Amino acid sequence: MMPTFLWLLLCLTFVEAAAQIEAKPRTIVTTDGEIDDVDSFIRMLLYANEFKLEGLVYSSSMWHFKGDGQGTKMVSEMEMTRKLYGEIADLRWPGEQWMQDLIGAYARVYPTLSTHAAGYPTPEALLEMIRVGNITFEGEMEENTPGAALIMEKLLDADPAPIYLQAWGGTNTIARALQMIEEAYRDTPAWPAVQNWVNAKAIIYTIMDQDATLRKYITPNWPGITVYYNAGQFWALAYGWKKAVPAHLHPYLEGAFMGEHIINGHGPLTKMYYSYGDEQRQAGDPEHIHGDPTKLKDAQWGTFGKYDFISEGDSPAFLHLIDVGLGNLEHPEYGGWGGRLAPSTKVPHRYEDGATVAEYANGKLDNGYAQVRWIEALQKDFAARADWCVLPYDQANHPPEIILEGAAERKVRGGQRIPLRATVTDPDGDELTVQWWEYAAAGTYGPREREDVVLEDTEYRVPEDIGPGQTIHLIAQVTDGGTPELTRYQRLVLVGE
Repeated sequence: MMPTFLWLLLCLTFVEAAAQIEAKPRTIVTTDGEIDDVDSFIRMLLYANEFKLEGLVYSSSMWHFKGDGQGTKMVSEMEMTRKLYGEIADLRWPGEQWMQDLIGAYARVYPTLSTHAAGYPTPEALLEMIRVGNITFEGEMEENTPGAALIMEKLLDADPAPIYLQAWGGTNTIARALQMIEEAYRDTPAWPAVQNWVNAKAIIYTIMDQDATLRKYITPNWPGITVYYNAGQFWALAYGWKKAVPAHLHPYLEGAFMGEHIINGHGPLTKMYYSYGDEQRQAGDPEHIHGDPTKLKDAQWGTFGKYDFISEGDSPAFLHLIDVGLGNLEHPEYGGWGGRLAPSTKVPHRYEDGATVAEYANGKLDNGYAQVRWIEALQKDFAARADWCVLPYDQANHPPEIILEGAAERKVRGGQRIPLRATVTDPDGDELTVQWWEYAAAGTYGPREREDVVLEDTEYRVPEDIGPGQTIHLIAQVTDGGTPELTRYQRLVLVGE
């Protein structure tokens, strides 16, 4: 390890590193295996061509851990949070085989799926990525595990591209990997360079705090690591979606849509997707009764119908990585399919949600609208990917393409008129509809209490009172006429001189 790393330090400068970053983001998924993780995993596999998967790691959380097999009781450091959601069994562990099973189903649709887009990993490659991380208890980070070792290896390898470390459960396996790096290098002359390298390379995307290791170890000991902290917007895709998502969007999450367009008739992979009343039951989780068709009325999160969406609370972590033209990968504050996160005012290198990124919609500020706004497009796109599992290319729909004419960021003056032009194409020859709109909350010009504005003209007149450095975000959106309709975007950022 040391010779490789020293060679890296001698041969690469940060300028050279930037030039070597791959177009597709590198990522490792850590997961505690909850039913919503399973559903997120299925959707993620259908988008696995959009990023470079480098690890699939079993981990634990305050909700799911394996135990030591000897009856040892674990007092949760997150006990108050657990109590907010009712009594939780001491052990809820779905085992260390469910990812392999899903990849087995992926293998059966892969020959058809991979004809629709380049870059899908082979089933064999996915299986080789699987490791077991720290799973014994919530927050356990003392044991050196294969999962932690894989994360450590990737963080120290010679590829300078950032690695997005997705925490679908707790951050404990990620924390163990970082501690292994610290233990290996802290007392050596290479430590400052190693720490700087990892700080620049690791980006943690975590859904809530599902154990205490982010707060107790990572933040104090690795304050330079970038953390994307989604504590609220994920609810638009989680168990409480009926409250988080307005009623007019519910049909895209209800059984009529989910059953017909995703779950049934689309091959073995999406058939394994957990939904309400589907009579499926996850082994090892006594709390998973969602599939029981006799328990749909007045359930914990509402009343549901057969095949209704249950939860994909972890999906924003990988949806953030999908390039649909919104430019959010390097700028989480811009907003994209994974929601919108703004720099923390309290913790350096942290982006978070909540009131600081509330967006004005339906006459009020809504903390979750940054994710809610994409529900229709997300679900239709998911349905198209499900079609890719079973239909030949010429019978399925594929996303249109849109390219801005001119620079994506432009200096402007008050009163200036900006032409709104973009080139659009469609691989299927579908009719295309183009619309421009101002993403009001993403910019810094004007009050926050503004709704998005659809632009009717072919040019935009910059407000007279735009100040130096203030930004206005204009979105060019193209939707095709295929089935289901698919949408892509480009973003034009205007910056006041």
